[in-house]
Amino acid sequence: MTPPTGPNDPTGPRGSPASAPRARFLRVGGVPLHVRTEGSGPVCLLTGGLGSSWFDWDLVVPFLTPYRTVVRFDRPGYGLSAAEPATGRPAPTAAGEAERIRAVLDGLGLGGPCTLVGHSLAGLHVEAFARLHPERAAGLVLVDGSAEPEPRPYPAPAARDVAARALAGAATALAVPYLLGPTARRLTARLSTVRREDLAPAPLVRHCYRTGRALRALLRENGRYLDVAAELDELRRTRPLPEDLPVTVLAADDGCRTDRTESWLARQRELATLLGADYRTTAPAGHLVMFDRPDAVASAVLDTS
Repeated sequence: MTPPTGPNDPTGPRGSPASAPRARFLRVGGVPLHVRTEGSGPVCLLTGGLGSSWFDWDLVVPFLTPYRTVVRFDRPGYGLSAAEPATGRPAPTAAGEAERIRAVLDGLGLGGPCTLVGHSLAGLHVEAFARLHPERAAGLVLVDGSAEPEPRPYPAPAARDVAARALAGAATALAVPYLLGPTARRLTARLSTVRREDLAPAPLVRHCYRTGRALRALLRENGRYLDVAAELDELRRTRPLPEDLPVTVLAADDGCRTDRTESWLARQRELATLLGADYRTTAPAGHLVMFDRPDAVASAVLDTS
């Protein structure tokens, strides 16, 4: 893989020296969140999809840091972030995730406009942020983002969240995450790339995915997926994006002309049309575009912001 060169290419000669990576913990809503900042220049925030951790962006970051200050964080339960309390916390919502992003940026002292990059499920989160905090959005990049036309939430959201917590608790008591969590993560990543391998560091995968907190976070987010999509659908009707906001939809094309691939690409095109976005595909790439084509992800960010 040879990345393109040019004025917006992070491998080109125009990049300025990047600042050293800095990891810290910010208490957001009472929960210590693992946050990393590195690079220099305008700010861009990267947030991953269901079950993702900060290191899933590792291949993308070196392309960006000569030109951008890059922020990554783990949502509660993922990566190195603490879990939310077992009880008393509301289930995930689009507005809640947008508020979490705002709190992370504010906690870092980054109050100006920011380019928001969301992969998969997190595409819903960053779009919600841009709609709820338009003055803070400099650009929007949806990396193979979730696209649900006319989503309808399932009934009994509170009961579903209780069930997700209970299932995670029971599995943790039986040591299921400890025994199978890293293997499940590896298998999922391999099935989500055309490389058929998980490029994340094995020690970090073991550390982050054999915990009950990661399983609980995943089950809660998955159980609320359609609710969050429906909430964003309502925001689209009531909170328009700024007319001059640059938006890019970057879709993964695995190169297979199957009905599944064609249907997914059609939904991505519809999402781009809905948002008035620049539509791009990158091939060959699986859903974990950051592994298969980190250069294409970085180019979309640099061209959007």
